[in-house]
Amino acid sequence: MTSPSLRLDKWLWFARFVKTRADAQKIIERGQITLNDRVVEKTSTVVRPGDVLTIVLASVRHVVTVEALGVRRGPAPEAQALYTRLKPLERLGFEDAALPLHPASGSARRRSF
Repeated sequence: MTSPSLRLDKWLWFARFVKTRADAQKIIERGQITLNDRVVEKTSTVVRPGDVLTIVLASVRHVVTVEALGVRRGPAPEAQALYTRLKPLERLGFEDAALPLHPASGSARRRSF
């Protein structure tokens, strides 16, 4: 008998790491997820309780253990019950990348229609 499993994109959505399943599929395809120390490339990859996920989102690394699979995208407390953090959130040093390199040119009052 096989152990229960769930598609990774669906689990990320249930656990509220992403807003939509399409967003989950994008980060999986970009290689931003590792499952048990292996980079995940397919959105159809399945997760099981006990799996370790490393998720890189917005220059922050999340390392979690899958505790449960979930059956729906519920409220935040329900979503947080699906995983346990193994490490505190780790900033990857890209904070400055979000800042503009040059101040905006032109006048703030001037609009072109």
